[in-house]
Amino acid sequence: MSKLPKACIIGAGCSGFSTAKALQDKGIPFDIFELSDTVGGNWAYGNKNGMSACYSSLHIDTSKYRMQFEDFPIPDDYPDFPHHAQVLDYFNSYLDHFGLREKVTFNTAVTHVDRMDDGTWKVTLDRSAAGGPSQDVDYYDVLFVCNGHHWSPRWPTPAFEGEFDGVQMHAHSYLSPFEPHDFRGKNIVVVGMGNSAMDIASELSQKPIAKSLWVAARRGVYVMPKYIGGQVADKASLPTWIPLWAQRKLAAMAIKRAVGNMEDYGLPKPDHAPLEGHPSVSGEFLTRVGCGDIRMKPNIERFEGNQVRFTDGSAEDVDIIVYATGYNVEFPFFDPDFLSAKDNHLPLFKRAIRPDLPNLFFMGLAQPLPTLINFAEQQAKWLAAYLVGEYALPDEAVMEAAILSDEKMYIGHFYESPRHKMQVDFNRYVNDLKKEWKKGAKRAKAAGNPLPILAKAASKEAA
Repeated sequence: MSKLPKACIIGAGCSGFSTAKALQDKGIPFDIFELSDTVGGNWAYGNKNGMSACYSSLHIDTSKYRMQFEDFPIPDDYPDFPHHAQVLDYFNSYLDHFGLREKVTFNTAVTHVDRMDDGTWKVTLDRSAAGGPSQDVDYYDVLFVCNGHHWSPRWPTPAFEGEFDGVQMHAHSYLSPFEPHDFRGKNIVVVGMGNSAMDIASELSQKPIAKSLWVAARRGVYVMPKYIGGQVADKASLPTWIPLWAQRKLAAMAIKRAVGNMEDYGLPKPDHAPLEGHPSVSGEFLTRVGCGDIRMKPNIERFEGNQVRFTDGSAEDVDIIVYATGYNVEFPFFDPDFLSAKDNHLPLFKRAIRPDLPNLFFMGLAQPLPTLINFAEQQAKWLAAYLVGEYALPDEAVMEAAILSDEKMYIGHFYESPRHKMQVDFNRYVNDLKKEWKKGAKRAKAAGNPLPILAKAASKEAA
C-alpha cells in the first residue's frame, strides 16, 4: 500500500489533466472523474456536459506561444491564435502522449463531497452514465477541484424592469448565427464588453446576418488588438524584476499608442486606465464599430414589450438580447455552508489553498493574464512536490498575510467587479510561486521531509 496520499481530481479540463500529469510524475495515486465523455471541459465544443462556452467560430484570444504547456510544445503549424478545435486536439494529444487518457473515469459525476472528521474526503459519485450505480462512495486523502469557472452564466442582478417580448439568452448558449436561434434579419442587443461580447457582436453585426446590432454597456473598456507592430501582442513580456505598477504603466502607454482613444471610435470613454479592467481583446470589433455595423448604447433601463429602453432615454425595437455578462464561480458538490465563493471571491494562498484546509486544492481558479490554459500546470508541479514531502507550507498566519498582500498587488487597482476577484499576472505569479517553492523546500528539508498528508483513505475503502 502506498504511503503517499490518494488524490481525487474533479474534472478533466486543462486544469484537471495537467494536475494528473504532475501527480503521475511523482507517483502519487489518483482518480480523475469527468462528467462528460471527453476531456477539454470548456474547450470541447458542444460538450454533452453542457458546460462548454465555445461557439463555432471561437479562436482563443491568447496566442499559442503563451498557452502551450511547459513540457508539451504546441504544434509549429498551428496559427498564432488557434481555433477551438485545434485547442481540443492539442489537449487530446497531451493526454495520449503522457498516457493519461486511460486514467480518466468518463461519464461520472461527482455529486457531493464531505470532509470527514479525520480530514479525509468522502466523495459521492454518480456512475449511471457509464453503466454503473447512481450513487457510489470513494474516500480520498486529497481533493483537487478542477471544475472550471466559465460554465455557470451570470445574469444581470437585479433583472431589468418590465416585460420583454423577444428572446433573452446568455452568451454561454451561443453557438453560431443560426443556433440556438436564427439571428438573420433580427434586431439584436449584446449586453457587455468582455471578450465573448466582442466576438459575438462582431460576428452577428455583419450585414448578411443582423438587421441592426447594438452593444449595451455600463462602462467603456479598452479594446486591445491581437497584434501590435506586426507582432503577436502577448508574446513579449517585461522582466519580472520590474514592479507590476511600472509594467502596467508601460503596457498602458503601448496600448494607447496602438489603439488611441476609445471615444474616437464612437465607444464610451472608459472610466479607468488601461489594465485597470480585464482586457477585452479583438482584432475586429473596432472595425465593425467604425463601419457602423455595431452601434453603442448605454446600459438597459427597462423593457417595454418589443422595445428596449436604454439609460439615455433612447428606445429600440429588439428581437434578441444576448447577455455576455460573465460567469459565477460555483462548486455544486460542496454544501454552501462549508464552502462557496460569494461574488466570485475565494481567498486562497497562491490561488490554490485555503490555509485551514491543507489537503484541498483549487486548480486554475484564477483569471491570469494572459492565459489560464497552462496556469494549473504550474500549480500542480508545486503541489505534487508538497504531497511527497519536498515542500512544506508556511503556517496559517503567514498564508493569510500572503493572501492579503497578493490580492492587494493583483486586484487592488481593478475597478470593483466579480470578474476581477481572481485576477493575477501570469509571469509574476509563476515567479513568486517559484520563490515560495524554494522557501518551502528549505522548510521541508529542515523538518526531514515528512509527508504533510498521511494516507488514510485506503484503509476506509478496505473497511
